[in-house]
Amino acid sequence: MPTILRTLYKVAYDAFCHFTEDDGWAMASHVALSSLLAVFPFLIFGTALATFLGADQFSATAIHLIFDTWPEAIAKPLADQVLQVLTIPRGGLLTVSVLLAAYFASNGVEALRIALNRAYRVAETRPWYLTRLASLGYVLIAVLIFAAISIMLVAVPLALAYARQWLPWLADILEVVFSWRIYGTLFVLTAGLLIVHLWLPAARRRIFDVIPGVLFTLICWFAGALIFAYYLTTFANYTATYAGLASVMIVLVFLYMIGVIFLLGAELNAALLKFRVLRLFARGLSSSQNAAAARRSEADKATNIRR
Repeated sequence: MPTILRTLYKVAYDAFCHFTEDDGWAMASHVALSSLLAVFPFLIFGTALATFLGADQFSATAIHLIFDTWPEAIAKPLADQVLQVLTIPRGGLLTVSVLLAAYFASNGVEALRIALNRAYRVAETRPWYLTRLASLGYVLIAVLIFAAISIMLVAVPLALAYARQWLPWLADILEVVFSWRIYGTLFVLTAGLLIVHLWLPAARRRIFDVIPGVLFTLICWFAGALIFAYYLTTFANYTATYAGLASVMIVLVFLYMIGVIFLLGAELNAALLKFRVLRLFARGLSSSQNAAAARRSEADKATNIRR
């Protein structure tokens, strides 16, 4: 077996075995349930804060950015329920319910942190209050980013109308920006995965170290979403098993699948770091470039001698 194939086999075997031995299946269910419990509080807190900041379209923007990567059979019923919850009037930003919503939303971030620490095989050394404050900070940053996007989506149509009248060459660029549902969702998902892999768990990693796991997660996420959607429309009959809880169980099963994929991506990064595959690859690439440069130098010398 070639060296590269043997190394890739070791990486895949180590990642899957560590995932299984370190309660990866249970951690994926913890991430799934915590994420489902965090979605509603996050949107409640985000809507209250964004309305205070003047971003009235926050809820619609956040729903698209969160649920556009889910199969429609799962996303639509849940999005409808979210819209019903967000239309309930609340007494203002600094109310106990909104602050509690922020706290419960941070539980989802805490679940990701604990699971990633296990996947990257690192021990948490930060005090619990610092990790909780960091999780609240991630929630706040996500709200501010979604609010900025929602404000941009209000401003872009106005800028587009102005550009068509005065700057026709700029109108095409703004048209691309305005078609945000695909590009915006993919960008936010990729950026979010990079951020949580780089800074959420303990210790530090380079962006080059987490890219393989992020790419693995993205590819498997979209493939899994397509397969799960086909399974729901062709074979599954959750209503016969769970009756009125069918929609909740469908969401939990889907989030469980995404949790497994997400943690396997982190395990893949950890295994690559363990075997120093990326470092050896970079070193081999550098050596080959140096060898090619040396051969070119020798060829130039031989050409000069002949002259």
